[in-house]
Amino acid sequence: MRNSMIFSLFLVTTITTLAAAVAAEEQPHRQQDPPPPSQCPAQTSSSFCGSTGVTIRFPFWIRSTQHPDRCRGYKGFDLTCGPNNGQTLITLSPETAPFVVHGVDYSTQELWVNDPGDCLPGRLLSLNFSTSSSPFRGLYDQTYTFFNCSGDYSSYPGMNPIACLSGGAWGRGEYSVFASSSGRAIAGLRRRPSCRVVAAVEVPVEWPFYEQVLSSDLSADLRLTWDSPDCRRCVVRGGRCGLKGSDGGVGCFDVTQGRRGLPAPARYAITIGVGIPLFLFSLGALCCICRRVKRCATTTPPTSSSSAAADYQHNLRQLHLAVAAAAPPTSISAGGLDRKTIESYPKIVLGESRRLPKPDENTCAICLSDYCPKETLKTIPDCGHCFHAECIDEWLKLKGNCPICRNSPEPVVSFAVPVQAWS
Repeated sequence: MRNSMIFSLFLVTTITTLAAAVAAEEQPHRQQDPPPPSQCPAQTSSSFCGSTGVTIRFPFWIRSTQHPDRCRGYKGFDLTCGPNNGQTLITLSPETAPFVVHGVDYSTQELWVNDPGDCLPGRLLSLNFSTSSSPFRGLYDQTYTFFNCSGDYSSYPGMNPIACLSGGAWGRGEYSVFASSSGRAIAGLRRRPSCRVVAAVEVPVEWPFYEQVLSSDLSADLRLTWDSPDCRRCVVRGGRCGLKGSDGGVGCFDVTQGRRGLPAPARYAITIGVGIPLFLFSLGALCCICRRVKRCATTTPPTSSSSAAADYQHNLRQLHLAVAAAAPPTSISAGGLDRKTIESYPKIVLGESRRLPKPDENTCAICLSDYCPKETLKTIPDCGHCFHAECIDEWLKLKGNCPICRNSPEPVVSFAVPVQAWS
């Protein structure tokens, strides 16, 4: 009865959960109205500078093609298209020249830029995000110290010069410029009379260097990010960010189309396809738990003599089968006792109280069943350990010692011993 109630409750809970999951899948589409369309279609569409340029979307905007004020993007995100092969250019601060944009990741809000003149280290000396009004910042910053050292770069073994800042081709001239983040290299260059410190600059490197760099030409792209406006969640949901109105608020558009990537029948099929195996697995686990609970209940001390007797008979049959399989063809094992000696051991018939000479011995050590009233036990001489008479008889045919203490008792008198009742 209890198992039926548990199963019914579990079935109702599972069906309710599946129905709630299906309803939750459809609820956002029923209750949420789509946001108002953007007044500037260019903000929710993509544009490019040339056929090979990066994809330009909000908050970025191309200054030459989006003239109305209401269609401009965020301040500092304006781009221009360069004359060379459709380059996309961005001005990070009013004091610096434009940088070329090599890539934009809108889902993580990351931007990769470099110098269009192929001398990025020279631009880094005048670029400072902490004091500028730029909305961008470095994702991974690392401090590099610039040195201007006289002489050819070959006089400084292990150091990689910055070619575009050094005198002559590849530093072969009057001076060489190095950039290092290694404390050991910086200390070594400071001790040289021919070297002087130019500046210590926070460089937004593309990847974090957990070890200090001995020397670098700093030609890799700068990896930048921005915090506002935050459109990452909108992009991940499949929408497009854009201005909602003239107040500068940002909205997420076309999210409904992004969320309805699968038709309703497909969503139902996925829900049922996942729910039914989950239900069957849970049902099997519940059956295993109920079976284990029932098994544990049968191994607890018996409350009635009938259940104990049934367990005892089952264990005794298993013992007989094991003895029959292990016994040799002869009637008496070489290591066992003869029938006359076995029959000479004293017997005890338990009373209703099941009291024994040794109170802590309530279970037969051979069949592992509890003793019940009216059962016949047999005692091993000398040690006094008790066992079911049938169990110890089969044991002594194979082994001539006590199953508990392994002592080999001396045989008692050979005449018949009356059965003793122990109450």
